[in-house]
Amino acid sequence: MNDGKCTSLTVWRKSLLISCNGFTVINSCGGLVYRVDNYIDRPEELILMDGSGKSILTIRRRKKLGVPVHSWFIYEGEVGNYCATNKLSKKPIWCVRKNINILQTNHNVLAYVFRGSTDKRHSFVIEGSYTHRSCKVLGGSREVLAEITRKEAIVEGVSYGVEVFVLNVEPGFDPGFAMGLLLVLDQMFP
Repeated sequence: MNDGKCTSLTVWRKSLLISCNGFTVINSCGGLVYRVDNYIDRPEELILMDGSGKSILTIRRRKKLGVPVHSWFIYEGEVGNYCATNKLSKKPIWCVRKNINILQTNHNVLAYVFRGSTDKRHSFVIEGSYTHRSCKVLGGSREVLAEITRKEAIVEGVSYGVEVFVLNVEPGFDPGFAMGLLLVLDQMFP
């Protein structure tokens, strides 16, 4: 959790390791806060690590009958392989479901976030456009809890494009969880 003030993180859609895909996340003081390193392009699992390499969250695409669906589970820490009963040893703490209802009136909704894997009522809504790096995580009262925006250059005429952007996290909302949601969005909208 952050300590009563907004947390602003610069997210670079690049791994610090050569030949890896991933993310490098830097705080306003220039310190490495989070990282994601992947050796394959569209993995079924992502591990969010802190700056020292400790696993914080595991994001895994949900499967039904072995087929990937439009949902991702978020687990605390690193999740091991399947055990003998073909079930995961840990339960997901969050489930993020892509909005695929074309009949819905609010077309700004990208995804719904549910506590655990069995909740029927969403805890958060993600709205906006991840492709344009302009989206928000909204709470139950539609308050903005986290926001992704394009990184603005101090020097006029310089653009960072969509590979470098900002994740602003409001006080009381976990920046690690906000980064986990960002990783899910990146998988939903490549």
